[in-house]
Amino acid sequence: VQLQASGGGLVEAGGSLELSCVFSGPGFSSRVMGWFRQPPGKERQFVSSISGHGSRVTYADSVEGRFTILRDNVKDTVYLQMSSLKPEDTALYYCAADPRYGGSWHDAVDYQFWGQGTQVTVSS
Repeated sequence: VQLQASGGGLVEAGGSLELSCVFSGPGFSSRVMGWFRQPPGKERQFVSSISGHGSRVTYADSVEGRFTILRDNVKDTVYLQMSSLKPEDTALYYCAADPRYGGSWHDAVDYQFWGQGTQVTVSS
């Protein structure tokens, strides 16, 4: 399994970005996918997760109402649509796949596969 994240960049506060994460490997539509972020000097934080067929999504309180997670099971891609961006959203954003059985969708330690990260910088 490989994950390739892209779409990061520099944006002004209030702006929007869409991140993409392409999944390479078997069984994408059966895998829970997540987005996490790591601000400078801080630990990795949960952002959002989505079930295999997209029927269940969860968000961190800090992004609820501003970010939307989507997936395309034909293109084997998960997206994170970010709007009303704030400087505190500045971070390295990672996509992840496959929480371990019995693990949490919100805990980075439970995810088995990770992409390389894409930088999002929001200027004030």
